[in-house]
Amino acid sequence: MSPTAEQITFAVFAVPLLLTAIGVVVSKSPMYAAMNLVAAFFFLAGIYVLLSAHLIAFMQILVYAGAVMVLFLFVIMLLNLGGGGEEQERPKAMQVLGVAGAFALVLLVGYATREVMNADSAVVPADFGTVKAVGRALFTQYLLPFEATSLLLLVAIVGAVVVAKEKI
Repeated sequence: MSPTAEQITFAVFAVPLLLTAIGVVVSKSPMYAAMNLVAAFFFLAGIYVLLSAHLIAFMQILVYAGAVMVLFLFVIMLLNLGGGGEEQERPKAMQVLGVAGAFALVLLVGYATREVMNADSAVVPADFGTVKAVGRALFTQYLLPFEATSLLLLVAIVGAVVVAKEKI
Protein backbone atom coordinates (compact mmCIF):
# COMPACT_ATOMS: atom_id res chain seq x y z
CA MET A 1 0.00 0.00 0.00
CA SER A 2 1.54 3.30 -1.07
CA PRO A 3 1.27 6.35 1.18
CA THR A 4 -1.26 9.02 0.29
CA ALA A 5 -0.40 12.67 -0.24
CA GLU A 6 -1.95 13.50 3.13
CA GLN A 7 0.26 10.95 4.90
CA ILE A 8 3.36 12.30 3.19
CA THR A 9 2.43 15.86 4.13
CA PHE A 10 1.80 14.75 7.70
CA ALA A 11 5.28 13.19 7.79
CA VAL A 12 6.76 16.41 6.41
CA PHE A 13 5.31 18.26 9.42
CA ALA A 14 5.53 15.51 12.08
CA VAL A 15 9.19 14.53 11.73
CA PRO A 16 10.55 18.09 12.06
CA LEU A 17 8.05 18.69 14.88
CA LEU A 18 9.50 15.76 16.81
CA LEU A 19 13.07 16.85 16.07
CA THR A 20 12.49 20.42 17.19
CA ALA A 21 10.63 19.22 20.30
CA ILE A 22 13.61 17.05 21.19
CA GLY A 23 15.83 20.06 20.49
CA VAL A 24 13.87 22.06 23.06
CA VAL A 25 14.55 19.45 25.72
CA VAL A 26 18.20 18.65 25.00
CA SER A 27 19.45 22.13 24.12
CA LYS A 28 21.86 23.57 26.67
CA SER A 29 21.33 27.15 25.54
CA PRO A 30 17.99 28.73 26.48
CA MET A 31 18.06 30.75 23.25
CA TYR A 32 18.37 27.64 21.08
CA ALA A 33 15.66 25.93 23.12
CA ALA A 34 13.33 28.89 22.56
CA MET A 35 14.03 28.97 18.83
CA ASN A 36 13.38 25.22 18.60
CA LEU A 37 10.09 25.82 20.40
CA VAL A 38 9.11 28.48 17.86
CA ALA A 39 9.85 26.06 15.02
CA ALA A 40 7.85 23.35 16.78
CA PHE A 41 4.88 25.73 17.04
CA PHE A 42 4.99 26.36 13.28
CA PHE A 43 5.15 22.64 12.45
CA LEU A 44 2.26 21.99 14.84
CA ALA A 45 0.25 24.68 13.06
CA GLY A 46 0.88 22.81 9.80
CA ILE A 47 -0.58 19.66 11.33
CA TYR A 48 -3.62 21.66 12.45
CA VAL A 49 -4.11 22.78 8.84
CA LEU A 50 -4.04 19.14 7.76
CA LEU A 51 -6.84 18.50 10.25
CA SER A 52 -8.88 21.32 8.65
CA ALA A 53 -8.65 23.34 11.84
CA HIS A 54 -7.50 26.55 10.19
CA LEU A 55 -8.55 28.82 13.03
CA ILE A 56 -6.58 26.82 15.57
CA ALA A 57 -3.56 26.80 13.25
CA PHE A 58 -3.76 30.57 12.87
CA MET A 59 -4.14 31.05 16.62
CA GLN A 60 -1.20 28.69 17.22
CA ILE A 61 1.05 30.92 15.14
CA LEU A 62 -0.40 34.22 16.32
CA VAL A 63 -0.57 33.54 20.03
CA TYR A 64 2.17 31.03 20.75
CA ALA A 65 4.82 31.66 18.12
CA GLY A 66 4.04 35.36 17.89
CA ALA A 67 3.37 36.57 21.40
CA VAL A 68 4.46 34.01 23.96
CA MET A 69 7.75 33.10 22.32
CA VAL A 70 8.67 36.74 21.70
CA LEU A 71 8.10 37.31 25.41
CA PHE A 72 10.28 34.31 26.27
CA LEU A 73 13.05 35.49 23.95
CA PHE A 74 12.99 38.98 25.45
CA VAL A 75 13.20 37.54 28.96
CA ILE A 76 16.09 35.29 27.94
CA MET A 77 17.92 38.22 26.36
CA LEU A 78 17.24 40.54 29.31
CA LEU A 79 18.41 38.00 31.86
CA ASN A 80 21.42 37.14 29.68
CA LEU A 81 21.07 33.42 30.31
CA GLY A 82 24.08 31.78 28.77
CA GLY A 83 24.83 28.14 28.33
CA GLY A 84 27.46 28.12 31.08
CA GLY A 85 29.66 25.13 31.56
CA GLU A 86 27.86 23.00 34.09
CA GLU A 87 29.61 20.03 35.55
CA GLN A 88 28.25 16.53 35.15
CA GLU A 89 26.34 15.18 38.11
CA ARG A 90 24.61 11.90 38.87
CA PRO A 91 20.98 11.59 37.79
CA LYS A 92 18.61 12.23 40.64
CA ALA A 93 15.59 10.09 41.47
CA MET A 94 13.16 12.59 39.90
CA GLN A 95 15.17 12.59 36.67
CA VAL A 96 15.04 8.79 36.51
CA LEU A 97 11.29 8.90 37.20
CA GLY A 98 10.92 11.55 34.48
CA VAL A 99 12.67 9.36 31.93
CA ALA A 100 10.52 6.38 32.96
CA GLY A 101 7.38 8.53 32.67
CA ALA A 102 8.42 9.76 29.22
CA PHE A 103 9.01 6.17 28.10
CA ALA A 104 5.59 5.15 29.44
CA LEU A 105 4.02 8.10 27.61
CA VAL A 106 5.64 7.04 24.33
CA LEU A 107 4.28 3.52 24.80
CA LEU A 108 0.81 4.89 25.58
CA VAL A 109 0.82 7.15 22.52
CA GLY A 110 1.97 4.24 20.36
CA TYR A 111 -0.85 2.07 21.66
CA ALA A 112 -3.42 4.83 21.15
CA THR A 113 -2.14 5.46 17.63
CA ARG A 114 -2.49 1.78 16.78
CA GLU A 115 -6.05 1.75 18.14
CA VAL A 116 -6.98 4.86 16.15
CA MET A 117 -5.54 3.41 12.95
CA ASN A 118 -7.67 0.29 13.38
CA ALA A 119 -10.88 2.23 14.18
CA ASP A 120 -13.39 3.49 11.65
CA SER A 121 -12.93 7.10 10.63
CA ALA A 122 -15.40 9.59 12.08
CA VAL A 123 -17.47 11.92 9.94
CA VAL A 124 -16.32 15.51 10.35
CA PRO A 125 -18.74 18.36 9.62
CA ALA A 126 -17.91 20.47 6.57
CA ASP A 127 -17.46 23.66 8.62
CA PHE A 128 -15.24 22.05 11.28
CA GLY A 129 -12.51 24.39 12.46
CA THR A 130 -13.78 27.45 10.64
CA VAL A 131 -14.17 30.81 12.34
CA LYS A 132 -17.94 30.63 11.84
CA ALA A 133 -18.25 27.24 13.55
CA VAL A 134 -16.01 28.22 16.46
CA GLY A 135 -17.85 31.53 16.88
CA ARG A 136 -21.22 29.80 16.83
CA ALA A 137 -20.14 27.32 19.51
CA LEU A 138 -18.43 30.03 21.56
CA PHE A 139 -21.39 32.41 21.64
CA THR A 140 -24.15 29.80 22.04
CA GLN A 141 -23.02 26.68 23.85
CA TYR A 142 -20.07 28.19 25.76
CA LEU A 143 -21.25 31.75 26.36
CA LEU A 144 -20.99 31.66 30.17
CA PRO A 145 -17.39 30.30 30.29
CA PHE A 146 -16.42 32.78 27.56
CA GLU A 147 -17.78 35.73 29.51
CA ALA A 148 -16.25 34.46 32.77
CA THR A 149 -12.87 34.21 31.05
CA SER A 150 -13.19 37.73 29.65
CA LEU A 151 -13.97 39.08 33.13
CA LEU A 152 -11.02 37.19 34.59
CA LEU A 153 -8.71 38.66 31.94
CA LEU A 154 -10.09 42.14 32.62
CA VAL A 155 -9.40 41.76 36.35
CA ALA A 156 -5.87 40.52 35.55
CA ILE A 157 -5.20 43.53 33.32
CA VAL A 158 -6.47 45.97 35.95
CA GLY A 159 -4.38 44.18 38.58
CA ALA A 160 -1.26 44.39 36.41
CA VAL A 161 -1.80 48.13 35.88
CA VAL A 162 -2.30 48.69 39.62
CA VAL A 163 0.83 46.72 40.48
CA ALA A 164 2.85 48.49 37.77
CA LYS A 165 1.86 51.96 38.94
CA GLU A 166 3.64 53.37 41.93
CA LYS A 167 0.74 55.56 43.01
CA ILE A 168 -2.85 55.31 41.93
